[in-house]
Amino acid sequence: MSNTPPSLHDLRREIDAIDEQMHRLLMQRGDIIDRLISVKQTQEVGSAFRPAREADMMRRLVTRHRGILPLDTVESIWRVIISTFTYVQAPFSVHADLSSGESAMRDSARFHFGFTVPFVAHFSAAAAVEAVANSRGDLALVSAAANQTPWWIALEQQSAPKIIARLPFVERADHPAALPVFVVSRVATEAMVTEVEMWSIHVSGWNADAAHAISPLAEMIAVPDTDSGGAALLASVAGGGLDKIASALAAAGASVHASALVGSHATRYTVDAKSITTHA
Repeated sequence: MSNTPPSLHDLRREIDAIDEQMHRLLMQRGDIIDRLISVKQTQEVGSAFRPAREADMMRRLVTRHRGILPLDTVESIWRVIISTFTYVQAPFSVHADLSSGESAMRDSARFHFGFTVPFVAHFSAAAAVEAVANSRGDLALVSAAANQTPWWIALEQQSAPKIIARLPFVERADHPAALPVFVVSRVATEAMVTEVEMWSIHVSGWNADAAHAISPLAEMIAVPDTDSGGAALLASVAGGGLDKIASALAAAGASVHASALVGSHATRYTVDAKSITTHA
């Protein structure tokens, strides 16, 4: 048996063959999507977004991935494939809130949705959410970091759009689209993934002690209401933690005046050089 290593020409031919296979598989996926469109017209109504199915696909991707190709690169490829074929089924636009930084938000939109899906810029979270509320199947990207206005209050009504995802799904320190964002859209209830619930919480008697008390219990955005002495919170709650938040607030001299479920999302992955961990 010869131990002669393959030539560059041989290796490039192997790569060309794999590239052709991938292209053929993408076209085959397109053929199936074409058939799926016909089936959906008779068997399914509502948005084409399926957050629970997408989260399951991403988990399988994380589980089977190995080798030198960065995991977030694979995630982006799959996200763009999913988004593009979703767009083919039911055209939609991405409404992005640029108030947290235009370049970071565009990076997130392109990483997760590619260039085929139209990108519509807005200069406040409220405007992006309102655009989705007035659309049939669009989605909004809103920063999951601190915000000066409680934009999530617009999601409290049952008929309003909801938070359906928190991106990036796979996180690492030098992620190419690291801006944490919420995805807001209209999705059928049975298509939602409910591992982490998003709650809009109106708090009376808001103070520094209250903020400190609930910070270990949930990721949170808080917008103080100076007129009432309270605050509007957007809290990521896993495992029935809303009661724990209410108890912690009461112990700190505050109370929950009102609350409403405004969406949900999947548990995320954090990746470092040695391991993969999950967190809400």
